[in-house]
Amino acid sequence: MRDLQGVIDDLTAEATEVDRLVADLTEEQWELPTPAPGWSIKHQIGHLAFIFQIAGMAAARPDDFRAMAEQTNRTGFDSAVNAVLENYVHDPSEVLLARWRDERDTGIKALAAVSPDQVVPWLVNPLPPVVLGCAGMMELFAHGQDVADALGVRVPRTDRIRNLVGFAVRTWEFGYQSRGLTPPDVEFGFDLVGPSGARWTFGPEDAEQRITGSAEDFCLLVTRRRHRDDLAVSAVGADAEHWLDIAQAYRGPAGPGREPGQFASRS
Repeated sequence: MRDLQGVIDDLTAEATEVDRLVADLTEEQWELPTPAPGWSIKHQIGHLAFIFQIAGMAAARPDDFRAMAEQTNRTGFDSAVNAVLENYVHDPSEVLLARWRDERDTGIKALAAVSPDQVVPWLVNPLPPVVLGCAGMMELFAHGQDVADALGVRVPRTDRIRNLVGFAVRTWEFGYQSRGLTPPDVEFGFDLVGPSGARWTFGPEDAEQRITGSAEDFCLLVTRRRHRDDLAVSAVGADAEHWLDIAQAYRGPAGPGREPGQFASRS
């Protein structure tokens, strides 16, 4: 995993790419449905604005964040997120765009100011700021992909996605946890190829259970933005093969995911 400043730089660049997707949309385009059931582009950007807002709160005002987290834990985080979205999706598009930019920039600045050896309170466990930054990369990748799919455009990917790959490897058990399953007592090996052609490996080199393939497709898999059948990601071993069916890099319900063949081939 990169150092904090490197992750902050990548997080800033990825946020800028998401911004480019929506900067010039018409009011009608903001209302386009995305592949996430019931969510328009406005919902996607409102969600990202909220996530960066609470990340900034956690970094700069940890006591306020803990109080907010206690309240959301009583109602459930997903319910709280859906309730908060109502504060965003009814704004005119120019107001929502300004709020997204302000909350994004404030959140990133607050995260960058945390000492790398400290931890930041988060929704389940405190996290080092570099890990929380990688979680932000996951949010940007996932919800930015939904926006791109709604607009019918392709997002250019760079080796910045290595942050997300590393985060997904770190959180490999989330798919089991969300389904009430016991993770297998094995350690997977990961051998993936980044957009530049760089080879990224994680886990034991001699692991019998292995995941291989395209790093971009791996990110689409763990964010559940594409079905595994449509991705150039393969498994060796029964446990690794099962993992491809349930992989996710976020806590909570897996959601419906995507159907095989739902999107045109990227080749």
